[in-house]
Amino acid sequence: MPDLFDHAAPDAPETAPRPLADRLRPRQLEDVIGQSQALGPEGPLGAMLASGMLASLILWGPPGVGKTTIARLLADRTDLEFVQISAIFTGVPDLRKVFEQAKLRRQNGRGTLLFVDEIHRFNKSQQDSFLPHMEDGTITLVGATTENPSFELNAALLSRAQVIVLERFMLADLELLAQRAEQALGCALPLTGPAREALLEMADGDGRALLNLIEQVAGWRVEGKLDPEALGARLMRRAAQYDKTGDAHYNLISALHKSVRGSDPDAALYWFARMIAGGEDPRYLARRLTRMAVEDIGLADPQAQSVCLEAWQAYERLGSPEGDLALAQAVTYLALAPKSNAGYVAWKAAQRMAKETGSKPPPKHILNAPTKLMKEQGYGADYAYDHDAEDGFSGQNYFPDGVKRPVLYQPLERGFERELAKRVAYFAKLRARRAE
Repeated sequence: MPDLFDHAAPDAPETAPRPLADRLRPRQLEDVIGQSQALGPEGPLGAMLASGMLASLILWGPPGVGKTTIARLLADRTDLEFVQISAIFTGVPDLRKVFEQAKLRRQNGRGTLLFVDEIHRFNKSQQDSFLPHMEDGTITLVGATTENPSFELNAALLSRAQVIVLERFMLADLELLAQRAEQALGCALPLTGPAREALLEMADGDGRALLNLIEQVAGWRVEGKLDPEALGARLMRRAAQYDKTGDAHYNLISALHKSVRGSDPDAALYWFARMIAGGEDPRYLARRLTRMAVEDIGLADPQAQSVCLEAWQAYERLGSPEGDLALAQAVTYLALAPKSNAGYVAWKAAQRMAKETGSKPPPKHILNAPTKLMKEQGYGADYAYDHDAEDGFSGQNYFPDGVKRPVLYQPLERGFERELAKRVAYFAKLRARRAE
């Protein structure tokens, strides 16, 4: 997929109509909008260019922020031959040809900047095929991806390339882009101030999308200026970027989980709504909410888990959109519930202890003795029946012989766990008394 301000096809006649995005492509890196954190003097690309050395790169960022444009301009600045391929349309035979041509070019004294769009679409073996050519200097690889490189690219490839994060366009960046578009078109957009702001919002941080919208608006014949309602009637609002299996999915569920953990119902509802609007499966969200109740609230509010399960059940009966409200109410409840991970910490500690102690048997006094032989072996001997003990508590040891008694569950002074903390302290006191 060509990126923002990508060059027109080299054989396109000069008189052919050119899209606005093509006409506005920057001619030099200093003209690139919105990526000063990467291209500025203190940024990683700025520092590389200042040193005269360009390493292999992975450009990671959302659609329409200039990945292809930056790659082209880097090739121009470093006097490298620019070669572009797409991982979607390129197979192993095509890669071999690209590498062979790059080797010939190198023998003739010219380097190659190989730009690979959607590089995350290549499988492991295809990604590995770049390594020897990167190492011997045949190519300088610049890969572009909208997905998190940590998940999608091989460790070997990442170790040989620097990841450059490109940011979504802010409203100020989009406004600057809109002003450049108006200069190129030779006219102002027929929009009121609020409508212009709505147009920028519709682009959702994507510069290419904004220019496509501007081309549509500029082509309308209207009298006066359109307000937001009139603009909305003529344009379909662009769906928010959300890939249910990609990076946005993990980012948004992380934001939802941390908002609940941070006891912020407003933020939690916002991220929940973002995921629903993006087409996320509500059943997945119901499962994650139940997990939050177990991990982050636990016994500080034992009812939280039931609230989630009931909301999940309500969704299954009602479906969307009515059932979404049941889940949204569970989100609010979880955010406002007292928080404790004491149960989670205790469970992890118990798992570690079980692994460390291996197959040590229980002490014989708490084993059943259904046969005479087992009784003779001491099974069940001296077992203290707690109901017959003072206070209904015997204080016997239930850990394997030779294992020091640990303290795994340490309730916090929050919510219902305050009561559980009192009970833990009470039984500890009785246990100490029985040991005297």
